[in-house]
Amino acid sequence: MNCLNGPLVWLSSNRLNRNSQLMKFATKAIHAGISPDPSTGSIMTPIFQTSTYVQQAPGDHKGYEYSRTHNPTRTVLQDNLAALENGKIGLCFASGMAAIDAIVKLLKPGDEVVSTNDLYGGTYRIFTKVFGRYGIKFRFVSMENVGDLHQHLTDSTKLVWVETPTNPMMNIVDIAGIAAITRERGILLAVDNTFATPFLQTPLELGADIVMHSVTKYLAGHSDVVMGAIVVNDERLGQELAFLQNACGAVPGPQDCFLVLRGIKTLHVRMERHCQNGKTIAAFLINHPKVNKVYWPGFEIHPNHRIALKQMKDFGGMISFTLKDNRTESAFTVMKNLRLFSLAESLGGVESLCGHPATMTHASIPKEEREKVGLVDSLIRLSVGIEDAEDLKKDLSAALDAL
Repeated sequence: MNCLNGPLVWLSSNRLNRNSQLMKFATKAIHAGISPDPSTGSIMTPIFQTSTYVQQAPGDHKGYEYSRTHNPTRTVLQDNLAALENGKIGLCFASGMAAIDAIVKLLKPGDEVVSTNDLYGGTYRIFTKVFGRYGIKFRFVSMENVGDLHQHLTDSTKLVWVETPTNPMMNIVDIAGIAAITRERGILLAVDNTFATPFLQTPLELGADIVMHSVTKYLAGHSDVVMGAIVVNDERLGQELAFLQNACGAVPGPQDCFLVLRGIKTLHVRMERHCQNGKTIAAFLINHPKVNKVYWPGFEIHPNHRIALKQMKDFGGMISFTLKDNRTESAFTVMKNLRLFSLAESLGGVESLCGHPATMTHASIPKEEREKVGLVDSLIRLSVGIEDAEDLKKDLSAALDAL
């Protein structure tokens, strides 16, 4: 049945490996939702580079009609992602922003979204510059203390949006604590799990209704794909999002789905090294005389560190730090002199990256709003890769010495 004419009657969750819930994460990353190709025995999921599928008669087909609606390569990836998040329904989109777009389209004019006040600049932009024009209201608040959320919710609040760790301040939000409040009020809770990945935390198990990923980052892991994903447990919610996926058409191609499936097979190994290197680099930076503050959830002094211990398996490879003179020019000097940390948008690849959020990823957020959360002009965000940690330390040391 075409989604434009009625609700989806088939979702990828129907094809999930029944034993996936019994698998450990590393096994799920390689096997969950994935089977050898029945036509050839190929152990790798084929790239079904096709737009349409032959039918024996109208409506008599093998589960596929048109590749905007379903594609076999995408189906396998969606099943795999759902299993990793311990969810039932996975949906892939052409980008992380396309996934966010679908989530907000669940709402209607007059509805309100309460969001963390430290978040990716692109999310802030689509909230305020796109959906704000259609009568959906957005409020950005600190969620460091769960109890404070009550005062920000109204009868119009239909969605709470959480990043944890946040981008770029690495703030930790108590997912279970927020979920207890939203569940009582009948409000949807969506969690952007991009920085943590399901290897480090699984928001659905903590009470979230929706998990969103910029698959571009750690899940794909090799800086060669742009994609987004949503995972849910509720069948009705999954149907609504699948309808939007098909009706609006922001879907990824099979080649990209193949690349992500390949990347996910090493997600657990990569994340272990990202975490190890992140710990080493954070410890180096916090003791450097030219560094002012270091933001990394693994420090005991980091706000809500105890929550991170409870809801995360480890602390990840994302780090932000500021310089003592807090000058944009000084941040530029450091980044210009880095050799292994490449100056680039994005994060989560095997190679180390650095960025200047105030002029890059978060430039769309007004300066006064950025600085309220600590995003000052000298703040540098690092995506610590999986290179040798000692080489990364030497690279940072030489760049800081250039000041």
